[in-house]
Amino acid sequence: MVRVKPFAALRPPKNIAAEVAAPPYDVLNSLEAKKMAGPKSLLHITKPEIDFDPIADEHSQPVYDKAVENFRLWRERGWLVRDPSECYYVYAQTMDGRTQYGLVLCAHTDDYASGVIKKHELTRKDKEDDRMIHVRIQNANIEPVFFSYRDKPELNEIVARAAAGPSEYKFTDENGFGHEFWVIDDPATVARITEIFTGQVDAFYVADGHHRTAAAARVGAEKRAQNPHHTGNEEYNFFMAVCFPESQLKIIDYNRVVKDLGGYSAGQFIEALGEDFIVEPQNGPDPYKPQALHNFSMYLEGRWYSFTAKSGRYDDSDPIGVLDVTILSRLVLDKLLGIKDLRTDKRIDFVGGIRGLGELSRRVDSGEMKVAFALYPVSMKQLLDIADSGQIMPPKTTWFEPKLRSGLAIHTLD
Repeated sequence: MVRVKPFAALRPPKNIAAEVAAPPYDVLNSLEAKKMAGPKSLLHITKPEIDFDPIADEHSQPVYDKAVENFRLWRERGWLVRDPSECYYVYAQTMDGRTQYGLVLCAHTDDYASGVIKKHELTRKDKEDDRMIHVRIQNANIEPVFFSYRDKPELNEIVARAAAGPSEYKFTDENGFGHEFWVIDDPATVARITEIFTGQVDAFYVADGHHRTAAAARVGAEKRAQNPHHTGNEEYNFFMAVCFPESQLKIIDYNRVVKDLGGYSAGQFIEALGEDFIVEPQNGPDPYKPQALHNFSMYLEGRWYSFTAKSGRYDDSDPIGVLDVTILSRLVLDKLLGIKDLRTDKRIDFVGGIRGLGELSRRVDSGEMKVAFALYPVSMKQLLDIADSGQIMPPKTTWFEPKLRSGLAIHTLD
């Protein structure tokens, strides 16, 4: 079972929450962050390179020092204030009329080491190292990770009761997504939440934030080694997560654009594609959206195509082999285009479905890319099955939206 605890969060006063809250560090580049950041924005803490003119190297010591300075200033100025007791929190996000409700809590680093916190992606050491530095120098989890778990009716009921009351924060972000936040500080309810997780929830699943999760676990191990009186209950053993029940999450498509056809002409490429797929040209200018598993769309030379994998080209009994990202990678990107490593090949780029299929055609029509492929989204069931099997999804498989807003709660390690 998972191990969780409530915590006394550092968080903004109600009247400035929308000003402090910010997108995650990795959603914006430095220039975008500099343009977006108001004077109270958490971006000055998570992307402090924006406080330099010109923008500084985000991995330089002056930037790390600025992050520490800004975190201290935000507390001194009263823009981040600690709750008087350990609480759980409910965080709701609304997009396109659909709302998902997550519990903000602390998970235990031991659960990551033992595999109770399950992952579906590989991490890169350089990115882990960068996040680890930020956790270490701040002695805090400034930004949460995004977990899922299999539904527990009583937890859903507790969250629903909390969300029926007045919220602490409520605002709409620059994308039109709604964010709402409640505090659960009743001792009996707090104790019951802990009991349900530790007695009934056998695993957490990393939905988004693999590098932050790995970094938090590494900092915990580092502090453990430095403490001769370590017990396992110290605050540094825990890190902040927002945990959503499986039924409330929806994965959206994560698409691909490629710079060339690997030596094929457009006609030759379509003919070669027909060996493993049923290819159907589409009429009209409207984008073609994949309709079902194993159905893809392609934009090439001003035209949309549907192409569907033929029988026998995939293995529905294999949690990885059944994925459309696997089918596309194996039979198109590798076999036809010679793209063998999605992590390193510079000929391919990835476009989150939140940007729409129009972004695919735009990048091809501009001449930046030659061809675009859209995929049917992975399901939460597929993600959980793969994580349970101990296997790893291909790169850039899942896209979750809305992104968690950073700054609504911060967990300190002391």
